[in-house]
Amino acid sequence: MIPRIYLAGPDVFYPDPFVQSRQLKEICTAHGMEGVFPMDAGLDISQMSKHQAAQAIYQANIELINGCDGMIANMEMFRGPGMDGGTAFEMGYATARGLPVVGYGARLSYLERTGSYYQGLEKQGELELDPSGLTVEDFDLVDNLMMACSAHQIVKTAQEAVIVLKSLVSKD
Repeated sequence: MIPRIYLAGPDVFYPDPFVQSRQLKEICTAHGMEGVFPMDAGLDISQMSKHQAAQAIYQANIELINGCDGMIANMEMFRGPGMDGGTAFEMGYATARGLPVVGYGARLSYLERTGSYYQGLEKQGELELDPSGLTVEDFDLVDNLMMACSAHQIVKTAQEAVIVLKSLVSKD
């Protein structure tokens, strides 16, 4: 059986998520793995309330992750300086299940991302503060330490992430 890879990220919110899904799956296939996109569950939420739809999507994604051997996670900035909250949860869930996770897409440190997002930070001694006066963590990582440290490795592209993950899930 070929390894199944969950494709986590805010890609489901892109203008055409199916194009993104196809591209990511093609990368996986080229490296002998099967990509599993969150929308693969094929849910019909049209007759559900918003809360029912949310619960159905949550449960479907959990089941998809449970059926995978690893995860690549798009850690790009999303609606703020940090990564998508849903992706962060999925990374934590996969990590708790013992699945290898490889992140990609973040090119600046979290401190740089936050400074760019707010168009500057306030310096207070050695600390950097956001406009609300809250300390911005500076561990020279691409996102919050809990996310960055949960990934086995963080690379620049999805292609690189698939290559790294293949070495972690290879059943050869």
